[in-house]
Amino acid sequence: MARAVGDLVAELEAEADANLELRASWNVAPTADVPIVLERLVDRTPRRQVHVATWGLVPRWAKDPSVGVRSFNARSETVLEKPTFRSAVKSRRCAVPVEGYYEWKKHPDGAKQPYFVHNADGTLTTLAGLYEWWKDPAKSDGDGDKWLLSCSILTMASPPDGGLAALHDRLPVPLGRDGLAEWLNPAATDPAAVLCAVLSDAYRVAAGWRLDPVRADVGNVRNDSSELTVPVG
Repeated sequence: MARAVGDLVAELEAEADANLELRASWNVAPTADVPIVLERLVDRTPRRQVHVATWGLVPRWAKDPSVGVRSFNARSETVLEKPTFRSAVKSRRCAVPVEGYYEWKKHPDGAKQPYFVHNADGTLTTLAGLYEWWKDPAKSDGDGDKWLLSCSILTMASPPDGGLAALHDRLPVPLGRDGLAEWLNPAATDPAAVLCAVLSDAYRVAAGWRLDPVRADVGNVRNDSSELTVPVG
């Protein structure tokens, strides 16, 4: 994510804390900080807000934050039952805005080619996610970092055919404009219905994605510049 805070907030039609800081990055890996957008009821009115969360969900019952390393993705098929996610999907749904994501395609000869998957028109893609607040029991109430905000990205099976099917068997769940509003709605109390609604529209949204082959440098998280997203060949 390399959008300036002001541009990000404007495109998401959200508000941000005055102290919100985002580090520009073109090669985000699990456990890194990412922007998320969520809605809260303030005086009974939904308020859409942008926050920064650690990518890798840490449930409230976790003894330490290390569990987040294994929960950066949540499978849509099991998210309603998995102990790590089933509480968050009921009332702590968020969206993760991205300019695109990388996926590796394996060719018959064994070679792998990374692709940058993004909206063809250059607009943000919002991915369905979940968030949690985790309280560190080792820190006092006065510590500023006592609470950890973390998130996970929802995934689903790729379409049965087409470019995405050939690229990988899974894809992050994209949200259209209406789907974003429905997914974030804090008044939506039936998580199964909300999940069904966004999944039913996901392939249509993903049909607008473009798949650009890029350099293998994206495989090393120490490489981080806009050149990583430039198509090759």
